[in-house]
Amino acid sequence: MTNDVTYFKLNNEINRPVNGQIPLNKDKEALAAFFKENVELKTKKFASLREKIDFLLDNDYIERPFIEKYSFDFIEQLYQFLDEQNFQFKSFMAAYKYYSQYALKSNDGTEYLESYEDRVAFNALYFADGDEALALSLADEMIHQRYQPATPSFLNAGRKRRGELVSCFLIQVTDDMNSIGRSINSALQLSRIGGGVGITLSNLREAGAPIKGYDGAASGVVPVMKLFEDSFSYSNQLGQRQGAGVVYLNVFHPDIEVFLSAKKENADEKIRVKTLSLGVIVPDKFYELTRKNEDMYLFSPYSVEKEYGVPFSYVDITAEYDNMVANPNIRKQKIKARDLENEISKLQQESGYPYIVNIDTANRSNPIDGKIIMSNLCSEILQVQTPSVLGDQQEYDVLGTDISCNLGSTNIVNLMDSPDFGKSIDAMVRALTFVTDSSHIEVVPSINNGNHLNHTIGLGAMGLHTYLAKNHMMYGSEESIDFTNIYFMLLNYWTLVASNQIAKERGAVFHNFEKSAYADGSYFDKYVTGEFQPKFDKVKALFGDMFIPSAADWAALKADIQKYGLYHQNRLAVAPNGSISYINDTSASIHPITRLIEERQEKKIGKVYYPAPYLANDTLPYYTSAYDMDMRKVIDIYAAAQTHVDQGMSLTLFMRSEIPVGIYEWKHGTKQTTRDLNILRHYAFNKGIKSIYYVRTFTDDAEEIGSNQCESCVI
Repeated sequence: MTNDVTYFKLNNEINRPVNGQIPLNKDKEALAAFFKENVELKTKKFASLREKIDFLLDNDYIERPFIEKYSFDFIEQLYQFLDEQNFQFKSFMAAYKYYSQYALKSNDGTEYLESYEDRVAFNALYFADGDEALALSLADEMIHQRYQPATPSFLNAGRKRRGELVSCFLIQVTDDMNSIGRSINSALQLSRIGGGVGITLSNLREAGAPIKGYDGAASGVVPVMKLFEDSFSYSNQLGQRQGAGVVYLNVFHPDIEVFLSAKKENADEKIRVKTLSLGVIVPDKFYELTRKNEDMYLFSPYSVEKEYGVPFSYVDITAEYDNMVANPNIRKQKIKARDLENEISKLQQESGYPYIVNIDTANRSNPIDGKIIMSNLCSEILQVQTPSVLGDQQEYDVLGTDISCNLGSTNIVNLMDSPDFGKSIDAMVRALTFVTDSSHIEVVPSINNGNHLNHTIGLGAMGLHTYLAKNHMMYGSEESIDFTNIYFMLLNYWTLVASNQIAKERGAVFHNFEKSAYADGSYFDKYVTGEFQPKFDKVKALFGDMFIPSAADWAALKADIQKYGLYHQNRLAVAPNGSISYINDTSASIHPITRLIEERQEKKIGKVYYPAPYLANDTLPYYTSAYDMDMRKVIDIYAAAQTHVDQGMSLTLFMRSEIPVGIYEWKHGTKQTTRDLNILRHYAFNKGIKSIYYVRTFTDDAEEIGSNQCESCVI
């Protein structure tokens, strides 16, 4: 720790109660000291805005084309507006995170070249693409922290030397060597340019399956997993970060047991994967078989594809299960469903993996023509894909569609104070639209094709627990669920309005719009037949005079969308939040906080402490730690939001290895068991949850298991 600064010491004093009270004033003192002892000394001074912009352009710090779309008079006007807002960081952690991770620095790293206002200005100018009114709107949204672009977008917008603006990618592998080889190349390229990569291996034939024309047998999915893991380790942005990937496998794939065992601590080195994340694709049938304690059959993808004429991922296993069991042409093997369920829970206790994607739930509510077959590194992206067909020259005979994620987040606390909720959302959708329109990942043609055809975005939310505590509502209470329901209904409504408006302006809709539930109107059934209005007086008061659409408003929007279409195939997704939620001085995503005073281990400087936002005597009782909470409350909150979110949400389950007495009525002891996780997964499934991200276990020695920060996909 540096001797000539006081801010780390002051920040650390928050964690030392004085007369039984948390000395929150120490954080304000640390913030002031950080600016005095660090920011003010290290920020490069310029005589004028013109001198600053010219310096950044002439020295290749920012791009010239986006600046030249505006007159300098307008840029000065934008800066004057930002200065007048008198933005202030509210915590030491917020300022420290911004200046250490986001602010543009000199080439030698010794000077800051950007304030927060500068980063906001460059984001606004870049995403508005020459539209002065939109640039002002975006500056307004970002300086008041109502809108937060995803980390890659916020960090890279306008920079001359930058990574991609998109957050993560999803690619599928089909059952042939050409596809495996091409996918490994794709993983290398995508990891190089930034972002996490999701891969589904469900289509690959299992270990021991025959290979036509050869005496030998297939090696299965594990060697392919190892190839991907090595690819991510190698392609790590010149050592700046670990390449990040997740592989998904269907729970009915014959390699599922060895797939799971590859993540165990005591796994043989030949099969063990250390850095790769694991996810399991779970059809409804698995829940039925485990509930009834029946045997389950695992089906050979090769023979299933021969019988059905499509890759394994595209077969509805729940609907076809009995036919597949009875079909003698399909190779299969039998195991106990509950044995596999327990193995999943054991691994979640040990490592936090696997993620769970309830694939039939995702497809049942999917308004788009086609099939969702997988998810991404943080389990919130759920979009349809089509398979590619590759020839022997590694060229596409059929170019399918894969996925890139363009993410951003609303800050619930601040958006609820917006003078115009709908106008705020419109600006956010247009910023995200610029990202999808300007993203050209040509090195992976299937990703580029999917993005070009579908214009997908993912607007989410952060700060739910902060908002609830600030307004004296318990997380998971009926009132909090009511609020969540209406908030996400509004996000859905206004993103639909914005997407419809962009379709009108451009005369363009996403690919296959005419085959969607939006076009035939069925998507709107629940909105035009029932009123989504606040139930509780307290929630009604929080929304105040804000416009809340009636059934008639929804009917009018339905007619507009059927007439003019939508520009975006997908609009909403709730990602996890990393460092960016600290900068926004709010709780991450829509899950509960984990600690009143969060302890973060920063790489070079040791521990930094972050008090829960708006922590005070009156909010303290409403800040229950996630680890001390019934996880069904978290699931209930997510289920209320999921009703309105067309994609998914990164739902984390927070468990203690020793569970406090009285939280779960089925428990007689305190030790966490596989049964606890089994019950919670079934509860989530029955509530309509599409995916479960991490299971994080807080152990007796105050360590977190499964605490991986998904920096590539965080908002």
